[in-house]
Amino acid sequence: MNLFSSSPLFWGLAAVCVLLALAFVLPALLRARKTIGAAERRDINIAVYRDQLKELEADRTNGLIPEAQYQAALQELELRLADDAMVPDAAPETVSGGVRGLGYALAIALPVAAFGLYFSLGNPAALQAPAPGMAGNGDAHDIMAMIAQVEERARSNPDDVRAWEILGRTYAALERWADSQKAYEEALRLRPDTPELMTGYAEVLALAGNGNLKGRPMELVRKALEIDPDDTKGLELAGLNAFQNGNFAQAGYYFKRLHALLPPDSEFAGDVLAAQQEAERRAQTALSGLDSLAAPPAANAPAAVDARIEGRIEIAAALKEKVGPGDTLFVFARSPQGGPPVAALRASAATLPLGFHLDDSMAISPANALSGQQRVTLVARVSRSGDAGARPGDLEGSVADVEVGARSVRIVVDRALP
Repeated sequence: MNLFSSSPLFWGLAAVCVLLALAFVLPALLRARKTIGAAERRDINIAVYRDQLKELEADRTNGLIPEAQYQAALQELELRLADDAMVPDAAPETVSGGVRGLGYALAIALPVAAFGLYFSLGNPAALQAPAPGMAGNGDAHDIMAMIAQVEERARSNPDDVRAWEILGRTYAALERWADSQKAYEEALRLRPDTPELMTGYAEVLALAGNGNLKGRPMELVRKALEIDPDDTKGLELAGLNAFQNGNFAQAGYYFKRLHALLPPDSEFAGDVLAAQQEAERRAQTALSGLDSLAAPPAANAPAAVDARIEGRIEIAAALKEKVGPGDTLFVFARSPQGGPPVAALRASAATLPLGFHLDDSMAISPANALSGQQRVTLVARVSRSGDAGARPGDLEGSVADVEVGARSVRIVVDRALP
């Protein structure tokens, strides 16, 4: 059997690879002497990784790769970068140039050696497709080897926060939850007030607990968002937790904030927007009482410009124990001159603190909507009876002179009605 006729494409590509190798080797031999230090090599490698990261992010933004594939590729890239970045500096290397004889010898010896070694040590007959189940073993071996290197560096340098973080994320990708938790604990021990570490650890705890975010995971998420309200992982987990607990208004609030921080054309942004819309739809469906009085807007009614108010409702520390699990939270927007509400919202008081928004869809009468006002008074009331009317013992807070279109309005329920 003629091996060269068995796969012309293979041999052609092999020849091209040898020529490319020579194209890289020979010019280097003809250059002048140059001293290359370890730091310079490291900078070159980091520049290459930076370009690869930009290409990876561009692929995700353009929707060419899914989020899961992006995260896996990002972890592998970080491991490779950590492998290069953590190598200790060595003495500079000196590269000799102008050795033409050596260059000519390599031009002849390299192809001969490559093909000769392949025929003697390789398997030229194995030009068929690999057997099932054999693909991918090399990649897995390489990943485990890199993990072993990072583990060794973390053990030899226990104060390397970045190494522990990489290990935590990598163990999580491999579903080694116990190892991932230990790695994150070490990272948080070194930097206890880092939001990215808190939310990463919270995600691992939740995944290890079958997706349950209650308890320690949400404690970490809340603390992270207090430090950095724009932590994307924290907003995602907070939104998921609110959605799981049926607090759809709060889930929509977190998802909306998260969506504003993402590249608008990315696949992840589309998923978050869909989750936000679903949460808001369920929040409206779950409302009863006041919202059942709301009439749909007229078919030909013009769209209001920025006729929306967003904010957060909190309960004063002294009144937290007075909120019962069955209490109802009402939020009203009224004209400064008084009269019926121009927008109203009802939710469970057990969800406090709660992100909220009011718009024309929450008007009791389309003729008296939020878009018809310039400024309003906001009232948040915790009702024990579940009725919208104020009664003695109800808890209340208000903010006056709020501009329609305002964001980040804060209402504190801080008094009990006599």
